Amino acid sequence: MSDIITLKRNNDFRRLYSRGRSYTSAVLVTYVGKNRLGCVRIGITVSKKIGKAVLRSRSRRIIREAYRMLSKEIGMGYDLVFVARGRTPYVKTDDILRAMKKELREAGVLR
Repeated sequence: MSDIITLKRNNDFRRLYSRGRSYTSAVLVTYVGKNRLGCVRIGITVSKKIGKAVLRSRSRRIIREAYRMLSKEIGMGYDLVFVARGRTPYVKTDDILRAMKKELREAGVLR
């Protein structure tokens, strides 16, 4: 799975925030919902509360990389939204990966 299918429309994000299940850790919040497309779509949200553009971009990069490392283990037919938290830009990818794996296992998304 080389290409990552992303959520772009505000409507998709809002649907997950209202109808999806959420799982939290100190560095990441994950919203999970089923879709009927037979593929996994992801969205990454980083608020301005996180900091300036450099920190927000770093947060997106490490979340995207953690997802890429885990993407082979994720079952099909889900929409995922990852929301960065205040500590996200200051931790390593391994910490994000560990939190993401724990949250997705709780959600029953991992194979």
